[in-house]
Amino acid sequence: MGLVRLRGEEPVAVQYLPMTLLPPVPAQEDLYRAHRDAIAKHFDRFAPERDRWRERGAYYHDDLTRVCRFVIPVGARVLEVGCSTGSLLASLEPGYGVGIDISAESIAFARTRYPHLHFHHADVEEFRPAETFEYIVLAGTIGYLSDLQRTLAALCTLCTPRTRLLIVHHSYLWEPLLRLGQKLGLRMPQPAENWLSADDLVNLLQLGGFETVKRGRRLLCPVNLGPLSTLLNRFLAPLPWLNQLCLSNVLIARPFPQPQAEQPSVSIIIPARNERGNIENALALMPRLGCHTQVIYVEGHSKDDTWGEIQRVAQHYGDQWDIQTLQQTGKGKGDAVRLGFAKATGAIVMILDADLTVAPPDMEKFYAALVSGQAEFANGSRLVYPRSAQAMPWLNTAANKFFGLAFSYLLDQRFKDTLCGTKALWREDYERIAQGRSYFGDFDPFGDFDLLFGAAKLNLKILDVPVRYHERVYGQSNIQHVREGLILLKMCLYALRKIKFV
Repeated sequence: MGLVRLRGEEPVAVQYLPMTLLPPVPAQEDLYRAHRDAIAKHFDRFAPERDRWRERGAYYHDDLTRVCRFVIPVGARVLEVGCSTGSLLASLEPGYGVGIDISAESIAFARTRYPHLHFHHADVEEFRPAETFEYIVLAGTIGYLSDLQRTLAALCTLCTPRTRLLIVHHSYLWEPLLRLGQKLGLRMPQPAENWLSADDLVNLLQLGGFETVKRGRRLLCPVNLGPLSTLLNRFLAPLPWLNQLCLSNVLIARPFPQPQAEQPSVSIIIPARNERGNIENALALMPRLGCHTQVIYVEGHSKDDTWGEIQRVAQHYGDQWDIQTLQQTGKGKGDAVRLGFAKATGAIVMILDADLTVAPPDMEKFYAALVSGQAEFANGSRLVYPRSAQAMPWLNTAANKFFGLAFSYLLDQRFKDTLCGTKALWREDYERIAQGRSYFGDFDPFGDFDLLFGAAKLNLKILDVPVRYHERVYGQSNIQHVREGLILLKMCLYALRKIKFV
């Protein structure tokens, strides 16, 4: 018993209840554990029926498999969180596949069906294997996690700098329809879910130690209505505005970048055709990059003795620089770039056009972008700083802006200038692009788009590096505007089919 005086009033007697009479507050961990136990019991109950429900929703699950297989190459090291009975993980054909799930019954089914894979009955927040993975998949799992931030932080410990996290989850706009589907027996009954927007998840990924690389949406119609479903999902769902209505949100993320502790070596490829007057300046203005800088000149069927000048420069500067000289047997800049990359020894490979419209000192910016970890692919952009009409006529500027917008849409990463010839990436990533080149084929005479398409397919973090664009001081442009513009349009249509409309 105590007395409390209120302002302007007489003291009032107040009785204090002993603490033991107040209801206990459950510890946060107890709440999380109770939530996980409820989720586990629910999926244990439905584990024997999971295949039947999967067959009923075969159209949706086939699309989910298609998405994951597009991102994840066969033979990769894959961890699936919330693997259920293991069907999706098995369909990815991993070289080493691990699945975890909090449903013991589901894991028992998975182990029986797919003995070549590794399945663990575990809570992802407590799962601590002494290994890392190239890809981590959460497909339809994010809605059932008790602590999203802690889960993502736990997954971050299983990553290398090149690991990609693939998350597929339902749009919150579809919640009423999905609940209706459950009541009508069209969807397996689900426990209470976390309903997140894509922006919510991007924020959570950042809190958990991940940077979003790409985000997209799929499926306007998650059931098989024959040709109508094909029209809606393959051709209409990827279109701007309409894709806001899609069922599936798809996000690809990477661990936050870490700067390189060492200074990696660099190989700079300089394709040169009819550029005799620029050969020496390219080397004289070149900065020393990393622990070692290799310069590779690739000459291609010149008529002005560019090859003779390359030989002279290589002999004159050979005691100061590591210089290689190559001649093409094929044609086009793309062939020259591939030849140069094949001979490169640096950890980082770069392209510098021999016309020197991008100044060699700017290569330091590309190097810094990669070494800092901010970019895995550095793409030059000539459209930030002012440029003269002689350097880039207005029609060229308009075309560059158009193709920048087109490729930003097609590849789900931002591009301001896709036609700048100056680019840089890790040689290890280039080798992966080369290995996967069969998906696109040998279609690019320029070399730039082969790299951009390949980098986008690998979900590399691509960033534009602004450069100042200068007028030529020697020679004439090798560009054939109308012919090459038509080739670029053809590439956009090709990318629609191979990247966007899949």
